[in-house]
Amino acid sequence: MRTVADVIERYLSCMTAHDWDGMAACLADDFTRVGPYGDTYESKPEYVAFIADLMPRLPGYSMEVTRVTYAGDFAVAELSETVEVEGRPHRTPEALVFDLDPAGLIIRVEVFIQTLGVEPRNLP
Repeated sequence: MRTVADVIERYLSCMTAHDWDGMAACLADDFTRVGPYGDTYESKPEYVAFIADLMPRLPGYSMEVTRVTYAGDFAVAELSETVEVEGRPHRTPEALVFDLDPAGLIIRVEVFIQTLGVEPRNLP
């Protein structure tokens, strides 16, 4: 029997290895992904096609997982992704929030990013 940790760790590993079939095997058929800009992919095939096209084109891409926290059928992965922008590495801290279905597959993932270098606005 697969555990939440097995599925999430396989998903993250497959993502960095560009193993799209392995990544897709971690996703429920009625999967939804909500990105950091509200961009939403509401089907497994649509998301896999998007990520399989995008990831290989990102120069200098790397992912570093800091920790993953598990609670029942829910997990949060804290990580950073790095890509080259104008020849220099640009690191983005993120959190991915995963929901799993009763079969133990990822049914939803939401991506949250920190915007480094942006000053907070003056608050009252």
